[in-house]
Amino acid sequence: MLKVMSRIRIVFLLSGLGFALSACGYNTIPTLQEQAKARWSDVENQYQRRTDLIPNLVATVQGYAAQEKNVLTAVVEARANATKVTIDASQLTDPDKLKAFQDAQNQLSGALGRLLAVSENYPDLKSNANFLALQSQLEGTENRIAVARRDYIDAVRAYNTALRTFPTVLWAKTAFSGEKPMAEFTATQGSETPPQVKF
Repeated sequence: MLKVMSRIRIVFLLSGLGFALSACGYNTIPTLQEQAKARWSDVENQYQRRTDLIPNLVATVQGYAAQEKNVLTAVVEARANATKVTIDASQLTDPDKLKAFQDAQNQLSGALGRLLAVSENYPDLKSNANFLALQSQLEGTENRIAVARRDYIDAVRAYNTALRTFPTVLWAKTAFSGEKPMAEFTATQGSETPPQVKF
């Protein structure tokens, strides 16, 4: 009878230890890190989608607004610069690389904004079916970019928080001591000031 009681205690002890280890948070850090990397892939995918739309948009506008060559050139150059600046998942802990990527994308956004503003001067262009379809796709892509960036920011926040909170901070200081917090997107300089509208 004593041996049976002792075995039952051992089984309960091992069960309790197994439960404690399963809820210890060891898998939290790599899981959150992989989720953040996946969200970054979504961000890159949406930026790539926008980049792929630009040649068609420029070609459509070019047919109607040849005299706006400087705007078209600026868009093409901004697209080329944006595709040169890349960042992969292993570099997400470097805020400078993320800022360079973000700056290149912001330059492209500004050039596209100027291109769409130029279209207001050309009524035939504004009514062109190809232009309207491309403009609609571009607007949808900008929305997708905003959602992908928001999801990435949320995933990075969860990962960075796990590196600093109990119980996962114990694993962060021991088993995952080489892992650094990931960089987040920041607002572009001047975005806190509303634009001036003059009539």
